[in-house]
Amino acid sequence: MNRNYQKELDRIIRNLDGRRPRVLLHSCCGPCSSAVLEYLTQYFDISLLWYNPNLYPQEEFERRYRTQLELIEKMGLKDRVEVVAEDWRPEEYRAAASGLENEPEGGKRCTECFRLRLRETARIAAMRGFDYFCTTLTLSRHKDAVRINALGEEIGREAGVAWLPSDFKKQGREMRSTELAEFYGLYRQLYCGCEYSLHKREEHAAE
Repeated sequence: MNRNYQKELDRIIRNLDGRRPRVLLHSCCGPCSSAVLEYLTQYFDISLLWYNPNLYPQEEFERRYRTQLELIEKMGLKDRVEVVAEDWRPEEYRAAASGLENEPEGGKRCTECFRLRLRETARIAAMRGFDYFCTTLTLSRHKDAVRINALGEEIGREAGVAWLPSDFKKQGREMRSTELAEFYGLYRQLYCGCEYSLHKREEHAAE
């Protein structure tokens, strides 16, 4: 049976009764987080986790992080959204992707990348007493929301913290994120982020 994760989130929001649960939101990049932050901050107290050891090279990691901070400031959320930032640790991603370097985009390597980032988000969320954790990754039509939600639920059970179901591309938010990125003049990356996706893009450009 197919699940509608947006409807599940709608039900959670309807039952809040004025409460504002604390959510640790993993962000993959500023542009993707824009529409998600605009949406979730209406109902939840959001802290944003910047943990993306998959990004390559380091200059790209730093540029995307600066873009994330720029977005939060331009959206007027600097005093409302705490940013929890972790250093660039590419060895963690390489260990997770070991043996999967030649997998196609969207394949098993991406699953392990999702798992890596969600586990760290859940760990911190549990340690700091958040009510939920989630990720901006489901905003993109190129990311499998079913796979991401299944991983989130599994990892949440392991860590002892609730997963917030989501399919953020729904209700026009993917297009909204594009509009917001253009409105705020944000840097928008041309590849997913890892060195393997970068090399694939360079190969296609050469062809």
